[in-house]
Amino acid sequence: MSTHSRLHTRFTETFGVEHPILQGGMQWVGKAELVTAVAEAGGLGMLTALTFPDAAALRAEIEKVQANTDKPFGVNLTILPSMRTVNHDELRETIVDAGVRIIETAGANPGPYMDFFHDHGVKIIHKCTSVRHALKAQDVGVTAVSIDGFECAGHPGEDDVPGLILIPSAVDQLEIPVVAAGGFADGRGLAAALALGAEAVNMGTRFLCTQEAPIHHNIKEAIVAATERDTELLFRPLRNTSRVHSNAVAREAVEILNQGGQFPDVQHLVNGIRGRTVYETGDPEAGVWSVGMVQGLIHDIPTCDELISRMVGEAVELIRGRLSNVVA
Repeated sequence: MSTHSRLHTRFTETFGVEHPILQGGMQWVGKAELVTAVAEAGGLGMLTALTFPDAAALRAEIEKVQANTDKPFGVNLTILPSMRTVNHDELRETIVDAGVRIIETAGANPGPYMDFFHDHGVKIIHKCTSVRHALKAQDVGVTAVSIDGFECAGHPGEDDVPGLILIPSAVDQLEIPVVAAGGFADGRGLAAALALGAEAVNMGTRFLCTQEAPIHHNIKEAIVAATERDTELLFRPLRNTSRVHSNAVAREAVEILNQGGQFPDVQHLVNGIRGRTVYETGDPEAGVWSVGMVQGLIHDIPTCDELISRMVGEAVELIRGRLSNVVA
């Protein structure tokens, strides 16, 4: 299969990338080395704004990417309550002032920011977990939506609708490009997403398990060793569900909450700093860390270039080959 194969969609055209593959925001992981590698491989990488302690540190990270690639990349800006005081306005202005023109928003309605974004020519990909939220995002003027099925890492929402239903439902009701997220790791998934009407796939866990992901190698090995059954749904009773790696810490927190506990009862277990420690020290039991069910489909630790080339090659081969051959 030629590595020069192309899959042309509204996503590749709109965001100026070679391949319909997005590396979405990941706390503690969406740093310059990963984003640069994804961009150079022809995908769309996202720095994660809240990984950095302040706007100046984010600006320095943006400049680090700009110094190493001239290809498009973006910044994820999650607007949610945080353990620290976050000045979202300052972060937003820093991103735009640094020359970034693609932002992935998540957590809250981006509506209040849209005039500012449009005035500066910024294209917005809004992450959501339901069609109703995607429709609202379209109404306020976002460029595309990334819609997370129940399989995804992090926050899958509270509706429990898997991607096989959620993605085509979104495509049927939206006019803007839909990016499929949750459960994608290979060319089969990419071809399936396109068949469902999506214009690209958004991957977190799969990019977490690449050579350039700035985390300890032991955690990548843990993902390879895990199955699709090795995740926990944390914060379910609080209706703030988060899918995380199944370890002793996560299971303890789930048990406390299932027995009627509240957030303060598990705060010491789910502290975000403990999650960062996992990635830094390589101890998968050190804290709670996000991972998707798709880890059951991940069997190696490639470079971003190898991963993206392989995925596109597999998808093209499927579309041209096996799928066309089943037509009688």
